[in-house]
Amino acid sequence: MTASSPQTLSGPTDLFQRVEASFVRQGLMQHLGARLLRVEAGLVEVALPYSDRVTQQQGGFHGGAMGALADIAGGYAGLTVAPAGMEVTTVEYKVNFMAAFQGGELRATGRVLKGGKRIIVTTAEVRHVAPDGKVSDCAVMQQTLVPVPQTY
Repeated sequence: MTASSPQTLSGPTDLFQRVEASFVRQGLMQHLGARLLRVEAGLVEVALPYSDRVTQQQGGFHGGAMGALADIAGGYAGLTVAPAGMEVTTVEYKVNFMAAFQGGELRATGRVLKGGKRIIVTTAEVRHVAPDGKVSDCAVMQQTLVPVPQTY
C-alpha cells in the first residue's frame, strides 16, 4: 500500500498532500519502507514494517529505527501547524525505549504539544503492532522543532 492509498488516509486533503510531498523526499524513510498513514492538524501517524533493514543484532527493531520513526512522526505533526512556505527541522529530541519487538510493524503517532512561531514542541508514541493484531507500547519521544524557510 502506498502513502496515497485512500484506505490509509484521513484529514484534509491539502494538509495530507503538504506532508506527503515532503515525506516522499525522505530518503531514509523510503529506504526503510515507512508509510504515511494519517495526517490531521497537529497529528501524523507513520508505520514501519519489520524487515532486515530495521533490526539490531538480536533481531529486534533497532532503537535507531524507532527514534527515526518517532522523529518523522513528530516532525510532520509539527509541519501541519507551520505556516505555508515553511518547513521544520529537529533541534532536539529525547526518546525512552520501553520494550523491544520482532515482526509486525511499528506505528508512531506524533502530536503537537505547543505550536509557535519560533519553536514547536511535539511528542510521539511508538507502538508495536504484532502480526496477530496485539498492540504494545515500545517508545515515547519529546521533540523541539524550529520552522525554517522551504527550500524546494
